[in-house]
Amino acid sequence: MARMSVRQMWAAKLSGKLTPAAEVSRGDFALTRAPFSGLVLGIDPSLRGTGLALVEFTPGRAPVLLRCETVKVHAKVPMSSALAEIHRSVTAFLASPGLSVRHVALEQTIYVQNFQTAQILGAARGAAIAAAALREKPIFEYPPLRVKQAVVGAGRASKEQMARTVMGLLGHGRALAYDEADAAGVALCHAFTWRGEEA
Repeated sequence: MARMSVRQMWAAKLSGKLTPAAEVSRGDFALTRAPFSGLVLGIDPSLRGTGLALVEFTPGRAPVLLRCETVKVHAKVPMSSALAEIHRSVTAFLASPGLSVRHVALEQTIYVQNFQTAQILGAARGAAIAAAALREKPIFEYPPLRVKQAVVGAGRASKEQMARTVMGLLGHGRALAYDEADAAGVALCHAFTWRGEEA
């Protein structure tokens, strides 16, 4: 069997095409555990452009993007109103009729040199986390490097590479906005690396 990348192995695992003989451990990704099953809300937090993506995972089938959105808030809107809009949008996704979100996955704040930027990003994350916590959903956080490694197979992948890979894994026809692709990427990372002993 030809050597596969981490991303190719996960795609094969999720589609049920990875045989037991091929199920091996590679770095942080142990492929012998049971695949994740259920709905994951992926969130890429930002004060003016939070990405949201609801992805369904079913063992033996490719993941399906059910819904995605970029929560765009104009720069002139006060920060308090922007945080309220993020909270409202996350709550609306979690309350989607007929759907039960199992886990919420967020991208962690990357290192920033500007203290004010860090505060703003932290506030946006807080609004999203509060919305999920109020609905008692298990919340998982992943650094951007881990998300890219799990999805693309390279921690330094560009936003373009990330968006292309996410759309390929989801079989999604239309081009996703970068914030939506990043949010879907966090959901994929969660399902790909989830170990099963957590909530």
